[in-house]
Parts: sequence; C-alpha cells; structure tokens
Amino acid sequence: MKCFPFWKGVMLSAALSFTYLSSHAQAFLDIEGGLVTGTRYNKVRILNQGGTLFNLAEDLRVQPQLFYRLRAGITLGRRHTITALYAPLTVRYEGTFPRDVNYNNVIFPSGQPLTADYTFNSYRLTYRYHVIDRPRFDLGLGLTAKIRDANIALRTENGALETNYDNVGFVPLINFWLQYKPTDRLSVLLEGDALGAKQGRAEDVFLGLTYGLTQNLRLKGGYRVVEGGADVSDVYNMNWINYASVGVVIGRWK
Repeated sequence: MKCFPFWKGVMLSAALSFTYLSSHAQAFLDIEGGLVTGTRYNKVRILNQGGTLFNLAEDLRVQPQLFYRLRAGITLGRRHTITALYAPLTVRYEGTFPRDVNYNNVIFPSGQPLTADYTFNSYRLTYRYHVIDRPRFDLGLGLTAKIRDANIALRTENGALETNYDNVGFVPLINFWLQYKPTDRLSVLLEGDALGAKQGRAEDVFLGLTYGLTQNLRLKGGYRVVEGGADVSDVYNMNWINYASVGVVIGRWK
C-alpha cells in the first residue's frame, strides 16, 4: 500500500485549518471619540536630574479637547482576536507657572503666560484569547505590543522661549476583556491594556455599555482612563487623563 506523503498531509491540514478559520472569521472596525474631560494630574520633570518638577494639571488650565481612536480587528474561530489600534492624543494647557521652571534646560520664569502641548500618540498590535466564550459572559486575555510616541512642548506667549522633549519607545502590555450581556442587545464591557514595572506603568481602560442596533452595527459609550508614565534617567512623567467616550463598531464584534 502506498504511503501518503508527509508534506501532502501538512498542506492538507493547513488548507483545512485556513478554510475553517476563514469561514468563522469576524472582521470589525471600532471607531471611538469624545471629549478629554480633564487630567487628574500630569507631573513632569525633564531632565529628571536637574529639572524642575511641575504639574500641568495644577499649575496650568487644561483646554477642552476632542479625541478619536481607530481599531481594526478580526476574530478567528470565535476565541482568537487580533486588533490594530491607532490612538492619537494631544492635550493643551495654558496659564502661568507660580515659580521658575527649568524644563529641558530652558528656564521659564514665573508669571510668564505660556502654552504646553502634551502629545501621547499610541500604536498597538494585540492578540487576545477568549478563555470563556458563553452567550452571556465573555472573558479574554492577551498581549499588546505598544509603540509610544510622546512629546511635551512648552512655549511662552511672546515666543521668546520654546522647547520640547520627544520620546518614542516600545511598551509590552497585558490585554484584558470582560463582557457581560444581560440581554441579546445590551452588554456591559470592561476592556483595556495595563502593566507595571520598576521604570513605570501604563493603563488604558474603558468601562461602559454597548448596544447592538443590528448584527453588524453596535453603539458604545462610557468612561475611559489613561494613567501611568515613566521614571527613567532622562524623563519623569506621570499622568492621569479622563475621557468621556462614545463610539460605533461596524462588523461582527465579540
């Protein structure tokens, strides 16, 4: 009897797996936006050695700021979800410092009107496995690879003094997803990315409600918080930013 070649068996298994996953794939687009409602704190010291510690949220006035974020994803075989997120953010503060501030080796005198732009753009790739997948309850855990593109720019109103400090870095995070559906259309959702280490921490968490208008269109709304920062040789920055968030999900979502 002729043996079935090994490589043909591998190819057949791969083809069957691909066919199964494709037939069970659920693609979606998550569009979220809203208002940055405030910052509980935004503490900065740059350079970390020799710079002045100041708190943008206390020393200056935060300006109302709209935000948006885009997430594209696909769920394979119900339990495996892969997403890509683009989340730009710039928060503006205005006012005067109550004391002289040494920021990035530039001295900003007290009482001098100035503007501070705090930029924290985020790019993330996430894989999540849904450990529990039930009609009313869904629990997923995974890993997120995050690229942080941050910049803090200060400039006086008259333009005489201006400087900025930008920083791009990689941050690994734990992803989590907890969803409870009291009805077929309504769900309570807690999801986010978070991790802490000696050099700093990062949390980006959403808590809210979602409502399915159709099988492929779902509304969501709630509260989002971004908290954390870094304490390393050149940079000290710890922030807490609050969001009022609404959004729409197009396509098949968990």
